[in-house]
Amino acid sequence: MSEESQYSEHPGGWIEWFCQLPQNQYLTEVDSEFIQDPNNYGHLIKQFNLFQQALQMILSSEQPDTLDLENEKFLELYTEASDIYGLLHQAFIQTPKGLAIMRERFLNGRFGHCPRVLCEKQNTIPIGLSESLKTSRIKVYCPRCKEAYAPRKSQADFDGAYFGRSFPMLLLLTYPDVHPKFTIQLGTELFTPFQPTLYGFKVRDEKQIQQTSTQLQSQLPQQQQQQQQIITEHTNGIVEKENHHQQEKQNAEQESKQQKKKKKNKKQ
Repeated sequence: MSEESQYSEHPGGWIEWFCQLPQNQYLTEVDSEFIQDPNNYGHLIKQFNLFQQALQMILSSEQPDTLDLENEKFLELYTEASDIYGLLHQAFIQTPKGLAIMRERFLNGRFGHCPRVLCEKQNTIPIGLSESLKTSRIKVYCPRCKEAYAPRKSQADFDGAYFGRSFPMLLLLTYPDVHPKFTIQLGTELFTPFQPTLYGFKVRDEKQIQQTSTQLQSQLPQQQQQQQQIITEHTNGIVEKENHHQQEKQNAEQESKQQKKKKKNKKQ
């Protein structure tokens, strides 16, 4: 029995079993209260055909057996349950409790190390390249060289949406003491300030925000004009294509009528 299983909040249940699968080692156990809260799963209901049954499977106190895993109907439900749990996991690890759990796992090197020699076995953080399912598999992010790599399949092989794109940056922002103070370039050590991003946006200080705001305000009229020009050109292109299509259709109809008329004249 692993150290984590001894302190599992779901002893013997589906969640503990699922998180202990070899390919799911990066996943942590999501609280039952979090899973059962409609505010956390409401937006997922329409995405899955068997949502309620899958949710019951996730919260089950029993683990699947060999016969279950050979049943096609069970596997169909299991697939949906896995993705639902993964998306709930993505939300849970962004809560204070989830971040605290993942911080400890990161510091303990549970997510592996950067493969670059110059990063000196820097601990990595799981990251998904998309928030949507079935887009890409899980990757690991190195906060030292700021690159994403494929993890060893013996450690993790699941959908990247189970962690999402913003998780590493949120973890490093919440616990700034855990990220390295410099980045590595080939053959040298270049000391630079850490530039985090959150939900796809760079996090800037107040002066940078003011400068950016001033620049954007000055560029706004020009951007609006450019956007209007692009919209106009795009609209004109659509209209032109539609007119061309209508003309071709009319020509084809006229040609068809002429052929029918010729055939009729020949018969007479």
